[in-house]
Amino acid sequence: MSAIQVLEDKCIGCKICVKTCPYNAITMQEKLAVIDITKCTLCGSCVDACPVDAIVIQVERKRIEGFDDYQGVWVFAEQRDGVIQPVVYELLGVGQRLAKTRNTELCAVLIGSGVSEKTKALFQRGADKVYLVDHPKLGQYVDEAYARVITKIVKQYKPEIVLAGATALGRAMIPRVAVELKTGLTADCTGLEIDPESGHLLQTRPAFGGNIMATIRCENFRPQMATVRHKVMTEASVNPERTEGEIIKIEVKDPDIASRTSILEVIKDVEETVKLTEADIIVSGGRGMVGPENFKIITEMAKVLGGAVGASRAAVDAGWIEYSHQVGQTGKTVKPKIYIACGISGAIQHLVGMSSADVIIAINKNPDAPIFQVADYGLVGDLFQIIPSLTEHFKEILKK
Repeated sequence: MSAIQVLEDKCIGCKICVKTCPYNAITMQEKLAVIDITKCTLCGSCVDACPVDAIVIQVERKRIEGFDDYQGVWVFAEQRDGVIQPVVYELLGVGQRLAKTRNTELCAVLIGSGVSEKTKALFQRGADKVYLVDHPKLGQYVDEAYARVITKIVKQYKPEIVLAGATALGRAMIPRVAVELKTGLTADCTGLEIDPESGHLLQTRPAFGGNIMATIRCENFRPQMATVRHKVMTEASVNPERTEGEIIKIEVKDPDIASRTSILEVIKDVEETVKLTEADIIVSGGRGMVGPENFKIITEMAKVLGGAVGASRAAVDAGWIEYSHQVGQTGKTVKPKIYIACGISGAIQHLVGMSSADVIIAINKNPDAPIFQVADYGLVGDLFQIIPSLTEHFKEILKK
């Protein structure tokens, strides 16, 4: 609960708060500031503006009942067409560390149809327990049904931490779960740690266009929930001998998986090159490519190297290439072995998505481009001469 109050013995009737309030929630009555609570959003603008500290916001923080009953680290094991997605193994990697710190178990939640055999891969990657929901009607992902099933399981077994990939599926489904559970959710995390003093999950993510990194806590509600960007965490290693663990089969009824929507057709995005988020080598183009027709030299280099084609937001916004190729804060986060940035200036929003690459190579005609500050190798010059020349050179080397 939160409340805002004007201290009558301090208010001097200066009207600064009236001018400051963005919601017109403050008026003056007999030289005293009066706040209309039906308009006030507790934004705090008036508190900061008041020169005599006459306005205070009091926040009452109360933990939910049964707070200490929540135990365990859970990972949503996203699968598509029966294939566990790579981001899951990254979540299991960080989940192992968090579970060890909290001295608790690491669990995976696997939902789908005919996916029982996939539990083996989860155990090999460190899961101690798998909550399995295998039902014919859950073969195709539907937000409403999946969210309802996960909500049901969480309410019953009470995990302390729930992690999901910041994929299209995760971003669509997990917020529904958080709302239903009335708990917090931090999206697009790039760092997860346990506070050694409080035991709370410290969830770090880019904010304000990637200009700062914000660390967020969920101190009074459980579970603590976060979606994590792909390719920012290290995958859990495979233990071939660890093929078994505890499987808890969850029975669901038709009302649990009912949905107001139905899938008519699944259209898959077929990429000419390697899938962007899985590629070891990525060749990306930016505003310096000048036009969509020039992306063919990017594509050719990517094919020769067995890599993927990426792009900056500027190139995508200009309509030169599809959004599925966008790398950056509002696109995909990648972690290739080699990232080749062609005609990309290096805005912070783009760097957020690719700075984890092992080797960064920048090609740009502007020697002062910010991209060179993070690049391991830089080529200053005309990319329309450099890229074709490099591509031919790579062809010759790879023939040998």
